[in-house]
Amino acid sequence: MGLFDFLKKKGDAPLAGADARPRPDDPLTAGPVTRLSLDTEAERERQREIARATAAKIDAIELEMASAIFDDDAWAGNRRPPAAAGAPPPDQDTDLLPGQDEVPDAAAAPSSAPIVEEAAILYANDQLEAAALLLRTSVHDQGTDRLPWWMLFDLVQIMGLEHEFESIAIDYASRFETSPPTYHPVADTSHAPDRQVSGAIPTATLSGRLDDGPLARAQLARAASPGPLVRFEFQAVTAVTAPGCALLLDALQALRKAGRELVLAGADHLVAVLRPMLAIGDRGAGEAPWLLLLELLLLTNREKDFEETAMDYCVTFEVSPPSFEAPRHAALSLAAGPATAGDRFLLPAAIRGGSAPLLAAIADHAALHPVLVLDGSRLARIDYAAASALAAHLRTLAQDGREVVLRDLNHPVAALLRLLGVGDRVRLYAHRY
Repeated sequence: MGLFDFLKKKGDAPLAGADARPRPDDPLTAGPVTRLSLDTEAERERQREIARATAAKIDAIELEMASAIFDDDAWAGNRRPPAAAGAPPPDQDTDLLPGQDEVPDAAAAPSSAPIVEEAAILYANDQLEAAALLLRTSVHDQGTDRLPWWMLFDLVQIMGLEHEFESIAIDYASRFETSPPTYHPVADTSHAPDRQVSGAIPTATLSGRLDDGPLARAQLARAASPGPLVRFEFQAVTAVTAPGCALLLDALQALRKAGRELVLAGADHLVAVLRPMLAIGDRGAGEAPWLLLLELLLLTNREKDFEETAMDYCVTFEVSPPSFEAPRHAALSLAAGPATAGDRFLLPAAIRGGSAPLLAAIADHAALHPVLVLDGSRLARIDYAAASALAAHLRTLAQDGREVVLRDLNHPVAALLRLLGVGDRVRLYAHRY
């Protein structure tokens, strides 16, 4: 629940921008079906501007109040914290999202199930435009159910429609009176199966107090294992030290310069741990936490936040500000969730047909791990035949009592696998918005 939710009256109506007339030239809204009510495109844009301004004011007030409550010292005298990042807070809407012991089935209200299932089938048959059109013209009729919106967000990102995503995000923010989600490009699905990144992922899991001790060094050594991709888990970090920041900074910079692709689970959480340590004009924390923060912003391709923080660093240490250089591979940043012991098995960006080699590799990985964790963070496309084969394979692996978990799935994939009965034996977790 947001900071100001308790102030709302029970009878408050949703903002007028929640329902809007589709644009005739929009490929996702064109068609004979329309349930939207605003009369003109100008009125639609006016309502969106109101929604943007309202969201900005609420965010600014909440930030000011939270700072006053939890960080009084940071505002004493002439000290002030560095520029805040523009990413949404990692705990946003957690009361409406699957927890560690919940499967995503609970997120879908029964009234939305027909829409969700129909869109999942269209997605599985490679009819993404039709699935997006169905959801786009139906989300406003689904009451408080957010799952159709989440599916729509994933579909337009898979299709690379950033402008359309932002338009839907404004409608979503108006509808649910929350901060809109952020657009993230998905993995490239054009590679041939033998050229896609998949398999066991070296994983460095950092927890507790991050320092330069033997435990942190051992975890970061795992990140240096051979392979094109490496995963870091930061969600269990509770505090950091300057030597620990320097150690992690060296590891991240080395991997970036080597061209490795990174998955950063809980990156926003680590940023939130770092920021209270830093205040403009105060050198007490040393340079390492500042430089680690800048590295995280660079890896996740947040140029505006990087430049603002770089200027704060420049003022504090009286040095030239670092320059932003877009990484060769932008890191995939995931919301904080439960940490996973051991290496995950990364699913490829696209799975089509019977996919026998992939299923054999999963079986080999399962033989070495009592808990099989499949990482779906890069899985953008899966067709019906491949989903059916994967579902049967996972049910077989789970029959002998083995725990099988799929993490960070996009919502169309999660809905499709639930439709195929995978959730009866396998734990499914969709990513969070």
